[in-house]
Parts: sequence; C-alpha cells; structure tokens
Amino acid sequence: MGKLFGTDGIRGVVNAGLDAMLAFQVGLATAQVMREETGKDRPRVAIGKDTRISSDLLENALVAGLCSAGADVLHLGVMPTPGVAWITVETGADAGIVISASHNPFEHNGIKIFNSQGYKLPDALEERIEDIILNHKEVPLKTHGDLGRIIHADQEEKAAYVKHLASTVDDDFDGLRILVDCANGASSATAPALFASFPKLKADIIYADPDGVNINNGCGSTHLGQLKEKVVAGGYDLGLAFDGDADRFLAVDERGEEIDGDQIMAACARVLQAEGKLNGNTMVGTVMSNMGLHIFAKEHGMNLYCTPVGDRNVLEKMLDGDYVIGGEQSGHTIFRAYATTGDGQLTALQFLQVFHRSGLKASELVADCKRYPQVLINIPVASKEKKEEIMAAQSLKDAVAAKEAALNGTGRILVRPSGTEALLRVMVEAQTSEAAQNCAEELAELIKNL
Repeated sequence: MGKLFGTDGIRGVVNAGLDAMLAFQVGLATAQVMREETGKDRPRVAIGKDTRISSDLLENALVAGLCSAGADVLHLGVMPTPGVAWITVETGADAGIVISASHNPFEHNGIKIFNSQGYKLPDALEERIEDIILNHKEVPLKTHGDLGRIIHADQEEKAAYVKHLASTVDDDFDGLRILVDCANGASSATAPALFASFPKLKADIIYADPDGVNINNGCGSTHLGQLKEKVVAGGYDLGLAFDGDADRFLAVDERGEEIDGDQIMAACARVLQAEGKLNGNTMVGTVMSNMGLHIFAKEHGMNLYCTPVGDRNVLEKMLDGDYVIGGEQSGHTIFRAYATTGDGQLTALQFLQVFHRSGLKASELVADCKRYPQVLINIPVASKEKKEEIMAAQSLKDAVAAKEAALNGTGRILVRPSGTEALLRVMVEAQTSEAAQNCAEELAELIKNL
C-alpha cells in the first residue's frame, strides 16, 4: 500500500492529517484517473457521506476537485457506504466515493473509493491517484462549459436503495417487534423508511438523531450496552445494531445477549445450504472467526475458508471461489446475490427473515453456533515501523507459541497489527473467560515492553 491509502481507504483525524486540501487533491486525481481509465471526457462519480461534522467539509472539497477536473458528480448526501456502492452500479457511474470512518469516533473521517462495479478500488488505481498527489503531478483544470456539474439525487437515490433492500426478502415479518439502533450514523437516513415499508413489522428506531459528533457515541454495533438493556426492558424479539456507515450489523437476542457476525452468517448459511444455494458448501470467514463457527461448520458439513482480516480479503476469496456468503465476526457480512460489499441493513433483513421463518426465539436460532470466550486487547504503538518491529520480534513469537502449547488445543491466539489505526491487537480464545483474559493480558504486557 502507498502512503495515503490504507486497508480501508484514506483515514485520519480531520485537520490533523486529513484536510480539505488533501480532499480537493483526491478529487482532482480521481477525476484524472477515471478519465484515463474510461476514455470519457466527463466521467461521473457518485458521492455519499456519513453524519460526522467533518463530512460536509470533505465532501465540498472533493466535489470541488472532481468538478475542477471536469468530472460530473452524482450528489447522494448522507448515505450508507453499501448504498453508495449499489447506486454507483445502478446508475452507471464510473466511480463512487464515500466519506466515512465507519465505526471510529467522530473526529476521524475517511475517503473510500469504489469502481464502476461497486467494488473497492483496486490497489493499482489507488497507487495512480497517490502518484498524482504525492508527486505533485499537474492535473489539467477545466474552464467554461467543460467544468463538471453536480446532479443532486439525494432523495431519489435513497428511495431507490431502500426499495432495493426491501426487495431482497419476501417476508412480511408479521408479529415481530424489533428495536433498531442506527448509531446516529448513515442508517439514520434510510432505516426508518426501510423498516416502515413492512407494515406488519413493529420496529422502533433509536439513536437516529445525528448532530455531527454523536455518531457511534455509546451506541451502534460497537457499543451494544444500551440496546441490550432496552431490548430486555421493552420485551422485544430482537435488537438490530448498525455502525456509523451501516456496512456492519450485529444483533441482540430477547435475553439481551449479543449475536455476532459469525452467528448471523451461520444462521443464514444453514438456510442457504438447505435450499441448495450454498455454493461449494462453503462460508468465507477470517482468522478472527470464533472457534464456535469452525465447530458449527464441521457439524453441519460445511467448509469454512478463513482469510486475513478485512472485508476486502473476504470478498476476493468469495469471487475466486464463486461463494455466496462471507463475513467477519465484527458484523461485515456479504451476500453476493444482492451486494458487492458488506451491507448492514441488507444483512439485517436476511437474518430477520431466517429468524421469523424459524419460529424460534433469537437465542434458540443461534444456539448451535456457540461463542467461545474471546478477549481482544488493543495496544497503542508509536508508528507503523514500530508495529512491524514488534511483530517481527522473536520474543513475541516464542511467547505466543508457549501460550498456544499451554492451551493444548482448547483455544486460539492471534496477534496482528491494525490496518487502520496505530494499534496491535491481541485476541485469545479459550474454554473460560478467565483463561482467555489472563493469556491476553500477559501477551499485551509483553508487547508494551518491546
């Protein structure tokens, strides 16, 4: 990867690494690369954003860069990341841009680019954009009638996206009561209309009042505490939680217990298998997939292929093997029949349909995909170089090997660098929470002293 794009686009704290000037340059460079790739004088780029206070700032700078270089902009306003990907394909746009930092705190933001097929921009094209920016290559500025135009399609395209999501299920959800947590993020603009399109479904919406700084703040898929309490107190059948850009979805059962991405994928894969639609009899997970998912797959005669962490890696394996479902424990789930990327609201509907038709309680539906106790500790590090130095340390490798031997096949250890933050992550699974916690803390302490 280059110096700007990480594993999930360009990320940073706004005006402390990611600012309007950089966004303007990204707009210029993207327009130029799209012109070269498509051969069009006026490439069209769809652009959407989440609800962060800085998203307007970055959006306006990006649009100015795109239009200055002669690209037309399809303006989508606040829109979930997967919605931008879908609209890019449906409208025949040459690229799509999302301004979001997903589940991160509000002061962070990011720029992610999709190609015309709705997939994350290939590394080679990201590198060409970087080359223009970092090497200060001149991009011809347009004048007169060659300037790019802005087409405002916010409400029209939101309605089209919601209609698409609703069309992926054929259940009316009659009798279900659900509580939906929008994380004060992008799903605030779509989830109320989506769930209202099922008149027999009783859906209450919470945390759908974004003010620019409350996105992901004590709510959403990364902070389930409030949702758990409200589901139990309100006697709901299920709680649904999205993250800031709505590409993740997690659930809460009727007892207030979390249903993670592994369990969601397992429940949906079991139905696909029964219907003869689980290509290769395979699910695609990651190295973070819980031991419970591995055991579930074995017990149900399924294959589980695990990639490195990241929905891009999951998608690449799905495309390579023509697999239909894949995802991450954190809630990114990809249904290739309907989407080119993880889509939280789409996944919520698929899971809700499986749940409703099962006739079971939510806790019963996922009971055969057990969640082994898992502890994740994040250790801040000074730099990318320090991350690499620690990961290469023989003392760390020896410590991990010794801990794995002590678990004697009843647990798992994974130490990896974050792809988007200055962190190393230690994950330990074991038969008891105490064993997992002790092991993780000891490894974290070792890393801090390296």
